[in-house]
Amino acid sequence: MHGIIRRKIGLPTELDEFFDSFMKLPAALGTQGVDVVSQAVLPVDLSETDDEIVVRASLPGFAKDDVEVEVHDGVLSIKASREEEVEQTGERFYRKERREGAVSRRIALPGVVDEGKTNATLRDGVLEVRVAKSNVQSPKRVNIS
Repeated sequence: MHGIIRRKIGLPTELDEFFDSFMKLPAALGTQGVDVVSQAVLPVDLSETDDEIVVRASLPGFAKDDVEVEVHDGVLSIKASREEEVEQTGERFYRKERREGAVSRRIALPGVVDEGKTNATLRDGVLEVRVAKSNVQSPKRVNIS
């Protein structure tokens, strides 16, 4: 071990500092905290069947009117946004983290898809998008004359 310098790091402290600076989140979320929804990552699962590409995205708290889904040039775009709920009079909040915000995600779909045959459902906070695979074969090689 000649010339190797080993340093102990305080993982919880250094990791907390890293993620706080990366996400620009305050150390403690409270009534003055940031909009948690707009900072969120939209987690997805991407799979396929024999006939379709299937994408499932977690969108808890969003209604179907809050969500936009588009497929263009083999890329699936999901956008969801919502406005803050109206505060009830006579209530004093100790913490208010559910606010307006938006999440979005663009996913390159594997293979060739038939964009015209796309269906989406939102049930129990999970958006499921099914895009039909295309019967079009891979690109045809063109001879140059």
